[in-house]
Amino acid sequence: MIEYIRGSIADLTPTLAVLDANGVGYGLSISLNTYTAIQGLSGDVKLYVYESIREDAYQLWGFATKVERELFLLLNTVSGVGGQSARVILSSMTPRELCDAISRGDERLLKSAKGVGGKTAQRIIVELKDKIVALGIDAAAGAPSAQPVTAANKEVQDEAVAALTMLGFSPAPSQKAVLAILRAEPDANVERVIKLALKML
Repeated sequence: MIEYIRGSIADLTPTLAVLDANGVGYGLSISLNTYTAIQGLSGDVKLYVYESIREDAYQLWGFATKVERELFLLLNTVSGVGGQSARVILSSMTPRELCDAISRGDERLLKSAKGVGGKTAQRIIVELKDKIVALGIDAAAGAPSAQPVTAANKEVQDEAVAALTMLGFSPAPSQKAVLAILRAEPDANVERVIKLALKML
């Protein structure tokens, strides 16, 4: 089982990332969320992996965060939602927006994803609402907050992102996680921000 692949980006499109890891090129199918997170990054990139193995096909799926991978796997448990449909859903909204839509029973937002009809949207809500809460994915994805990151905690933000980058996490996802934490907890110190971020990345 492959947990993640770390390597340099050899090729990148909105649907496929090719990572060169020790001279081997791994082609990973990705969502637009992951594409946005890794686009323009230099140096090594880390993508969490899901291996889809069938009699007629072997496919690697890549995700910028564990949360996105977990949501992808949960979507695949819903009847009528396969890998491609799950990718379309995750390309149409962020993990945060998806968790929020499921929690609120927002069928309209789910149907806005191409190929998702009313019955499928209902099944996603009914079957996954309790699961995302039980697994803590809704909390990890974070709820939107109107509280902006202020200049007072800009130093904490910079230090936390730098520390996470040194720990091997990509700058873009690290920045996104740190910003979400600081919006929720503006007074959090560097240590707390890093600890919370490590649970999200």
